[in-house]
Amino acid sequence: MLNIVLVVLLLHVTLKSRGARVVVPKDYRYGTNRPWTIAAKRLNPPGKRRRKVFVEPIAPEDWTVLRGDTVEILAGKDKGKQGKVVQVFRHRNWVILQGLNTHYRYIGKTHDYPGTYIASEAPILLRDVALIDPSDRKPTEVEWKFTEEGDKVRVSVRTGCIIPKPVVERRDGIVPEQWKDGPKDTSPEDTVEKTFTPSLKTLEEEVMEKLGIQENRRQRKSYWY
Repeated sequence: MLNIVLVVLLLHVTLKSRGARVVVPKDYRYGTNRPWTIAAKRLNPPGKRRRKVFVEPIAPEDWTVLRGDTVEILAGKDKGKQGKVVQVFRHRNWVILQGLNTHYRYIGKTHDYPGTYIASEAPILLRDVALIDPSDRKPTEVEWKFTEEGDKVRVSVRTGCIIPKPVVERRDGIVPEQWKDGPKDTSPEDTVEKTFTPSLKTLEEEVMEKLGIQENRRQRKSYWY
């Protein structure tokens, strides 16, 4: 019985930790590092107040660029180049393009080692990129609309062509839209099937009934307030 209680408590703590949201301070300064990473905690130590960055608020319905989209840069040293969006930072109106807007720096530099010279992509403001219209591969403005089936899609303002949402792999390499159930996968019909029968019996009473154990002693009365 003790083992069952420990398992239940461990499961409760695990689920609670997974469902918990990251709480950041009010004056937290968002960057390219996730708030729960060591690098972000190093830049935002407790008690340190960094210079406030004013970000133009963008409503969720006005955000049209998603991870995996192909966009064209409208300003900067890589103006006119097209690339794939690999990261999106909505708290700073940033996007990072694969292999574009790169800057070079040394890492791991010590007194007797010059360090490793690497290139990394710098973020670009959302207003400095534009989505690519799949019909002619040119940049265009986009607006959200609804189809006759009720699906919310992005539509090119210039051509009226629908820009489909990108297919993005998860961290485990699985693409949900392309997933096919295998012989050991649970079907959607079995998932929604109700197999649990509610009962007012306690766990002990259900186990005794399952094992055929008879109890002749009268239980102490319990009261609900």
